[in-house]
Amino acid sequence: MRYAIYFTPPQGHALTVAASSWLGRDAFFNESIDQAPIAGFSQEEIKGLTAEPRRYGFHATLKAPFSLKDGETQESLMDGFQEFCTNTVAFDIPKVVVGQLGPFFAVVPDQVYPALQDFTTSVVQFFERFRAPLSDADMARRKPEKLSERQRQLLEQWGYPYVMEEFRFHMTLTGPVDAAQSPAMRDALENTFADFTHGALPVSGLGLFVEESRGAPFTILRWLPLRAARSPGN
Repeated sequence: MRYAIYFTPPQGHALTVAASSWLGRDAFFNESIDQAPIAGFSQEEIKGLTAEPRRYGFHATLKAPFSLKDGETQESLMDGFQEFCTNTVAFDIPKVVVGQLGPFFAVVPDQVYPALQDFTTSVVQFFERFRAPLSDADMARRKPEKLSERQRQLLEQWGYPYVMEEFRFHMTLTGPVDAAQSPAMRDALENTFADFTHGALPVSGLGLFVEESRGAPFTILRWLPLRAARSPGN
């Protein structure tokens, strides 16, 4: 069993509903959803292109999947999760867009925001005390020979190579898309997520996700709101 700390909007939020429909699965209920037809793609193509992110559910990775170290339990992790959310103030990412990370499409910030980078660093650091060291097999899965020296250092220290200054916030919407299909995919995603992009994305809460066994779908064990920011003058 593995756990992960991910950002996702709350259950029932319009973005959660739209993204779950796009991916074909709702991670809150672990339910499959019929995917709407997309111009330029067959239903089988869309199903295949969303297969990888569908298993994880709509999310942005903050603390990558980890096993609990000896002495920690699901209950102690849930207590820590509540502590972190209670003491961490909600904020907005000023602007998000549909972007590409290599051949993958995702909802991403339009630029690097230091406040977002600091927030994600705080998540990585806080939950490190719950993480078991990576096994040799887990290290090998990350293909350290293809990582930069700094990424290998981060992998060894934090269990994931894309943290701290290497972190880039992204909410994955597809697996790798062939270059010839990329323009049509971008058009489809721009249309599908038009109501949620080119504006602010509230980071109002966090999800504690669980993978019951290796390769199983990730589901949301608990979603908690972050502490509300004080209004001016309060």
